[in-house]
Amino acid sequence: MRYVSYLFGGLSTLAAAIYLVVYLYRWEWQRAVLCGVLLLAVEGFLVCALLLGRMARLERRLNDSDARADEIRRTLEHSRDQANPHPFRWLGTDHRESGGTRTFVFVPMLMVTGAALSGVAWVIQKIAAATARPGAERHLAGRLAPLAAPAGGVLGVVPRPDDRPAVPPARRLRPALAAVGSVAAVALLVWGVHALADATETREEVRPSAAATTVVFQVRVHGAAGPAARDLAARDLWEGCRRSTSSVSIDASLGSLSDGVYAGVVRPALSAHDAMRLRGCLTDASANRVRAKILGTGQAALPH
Repeated sequence: MRYVSYLFGGLSTLAAAIYLVVYLYRWEWQRAVLCGVLLLAVEGFLVCALLLGRMARLERRLNDSDARADEIRRTLEHSRDQANPHPFRWLGTDHRESGGTRTFVFVPMLMVTGAALSGVAWVIQKIAAATARPGAERHLAGRLAPLAAPAGGVLGVVPRPDDRPAVPPARRLRPALAAVGSVAAVALLVWGVHALADATETREEVRPSAAATTVVFQVRVHGAAGPAARDLAARDLWEGCRRSTSSVSIDASLGSLSDGVYAGVVRPALSAHDAMRLRGCLTDASANRVRAKILGTGQAALPH
């Protein structure tokens, strides 16, 4: 379940980031803000999930450590309770003063017994060394010969530690690949930033050789079926979006073609970038309960 949540969060983060860049490119600011908020929310979810997982693992380790410490403490207490309170009672003064007739020769007897056993072991070793025959060892070696490994080893000749270099040889190709990858990543990042800045820049561009730019779009108002409310929403949306372009639109009229379909004409003609900004503003309608759909755009040719 944890890996499924990580996978879902990663895919959601990737999708939100991609659509954030797309909406910024299209000048659809409301949707870009929504994707940005969603991106931050998913990132916060992933960070919280990761932190909670780490904290849960630390808590389990602490609980296991405490349980192990308690078990060891109980074992020590149990062994201490069962131990003899006087393990060396024969050395105590109370026992010597009790009128006993023991001579307390336990330690001397232990030392003498150890010395005697050492002497016996030395005699046995000498006798075995004198009576053992080398032929017995050769006979045993002949019987164990079929069980010996091949001369070159199972995996072939293994180099000795002296044959191996103390320091492995330097891999000169790896730093070159790392440098090339770093340069490519930096170049890709710079190109992406430049492309996004170029797509969202508000500079004035050269107007095309056309008389006017036309935009046909459809407007829907949720909760209001009257044509008057739809016409008012369409005109408010058009007046707000015509001012979103970088060029000054001297004449920008709006006409109704059919039920809910409108045609806007901008004179002089807009550049390709300003036309994209106008389409993005109309599609990303910020008015309350208003939704616009672009049906088509075009350039009106100059009269000959």
